[in-house]
Amino acid sequence: MRVLKYTLILILFFDTFISAQDAEIASTAELATAMAAEPEEEPEEESKFPFEVSGFVDVYYAYSFSDEFPSLTTRPLPTSFTETTNSFSLGMANLVFSKEGKVGFVADLAVGPRAEVANGFSGTTLAAIKQLYVTYSPLDWLAFTMGNYGTHVGYEVIDAPANINYSTSYMFSNGPFYHTGIKADFALSENFGAMIGLFDDTDSKFDFVEGKHLGAQLSYSNESVGIYLNYIGGRDVEGDSLAAEVTGRQVDLTATFQASDELGLGINATSKTNVVSEGDNTSWFGAALYANYAFSDLFTLGLRGEYIGDPDGEILGATDGNVLSLTASGNFHIGALTIIPEFRVDTASDEVFPGDDGKLTQSLPVFLVAAVYSF
Repeated sequence: MRVLKYTLILILFFDTFISAQDAEIASTAELATAMAAEPEEEPEEESKFPFEVSGFVDVYYAYSFSDEFPSLTTRPLPTSFTETTNSFSLGMANLVFSKEGKVGFVADLAVGPRAEVANGFSGTTLAAIKQLYVTYSPLDWLAFTMGNYGTHVGYEVIDAPANINYSTSYMFSNGPFYHTGIKADFALSENFGAMIGLFDDTDSKFDFVEGKHLGAQLSYSNESVGIYLNYIGGRDVEGDSLAAEVTGRQVDLTATFQASDELGLGINATSKTNVVSEGDNTSWFGAALYANYAFSDLFTLGLRGEYIGDPDGEILGATDGNVLSLTASGNFHIGALTIIPEFRVDTASDEVFPGDDGKLTQSLPVFLVAAVYSF
């Protein structure tokens, strides 16, 4: 009987122990399931740098339908950056370091043929500086910028990824690229803004001509519309006994309209007047319409039609001249890479473009393919 008693006690002990283990295992399994269902959020990986890094590279091949093969110093298109034809050509390698906030900066560095044309000062280290400025925002509605920065005038910009067309317009090529000085941006309300600035010589990192240029902008923007009225004016040539003083004044209107998720429209109109102290004033004007339609995430078509009136031959070199330029650009997006096949035809009122056998012609058709990689 004593043996039976001890046996029953052992059985009860093991039964209690096993039940406790099963309960613990079940509890552990439930906890594991809950943890799997609601995983802990991992802390975001901090940036390796205390600033943002971005940039792009671009290259192109342009084919001129003229039998003549221009030299590297010949510009088949009388606009900026597409300077060679029938040749694989380099564009620009761009690297931007930036930091936003109450106090910020931008160091925008670039090398390559496109950079040398845009930045000026070829053959010096200054040719690699596309933008270099600091910002200070003491108030939510006020921001100061001092240094070297891209112009507020016009629709297009120097950077290839920001334009729907790879080749550039006449208005962009003959307007300012950048300014060096100080400006103040004001947020007048939720939709209205203003800017006023004091600059050195246009497209220069130093002030060679005495006096400053005045720049200004009024803007309106909402979710679908952006309208910008721009001005830049100042002395371009300092008069002396051999040359008259020349003061340039340019008024520019830029507008964008996002008609739908797929369709975007744009307009640019500008007028430039050179006021000559001794002699007749000269001027030119232009207008361009832009349209881009995203057929899918992989393909966007961009169209540009531009008209330039050049009564004094400031652009075309022929008085009472004008030119109509039509451009169609496909944008095939492959991740960070964009392939841009483009066809462009410029038709002038006079024979001003290089043609066959070294003769001039009124029409200049060019086909190009560009590759732009952004990061």
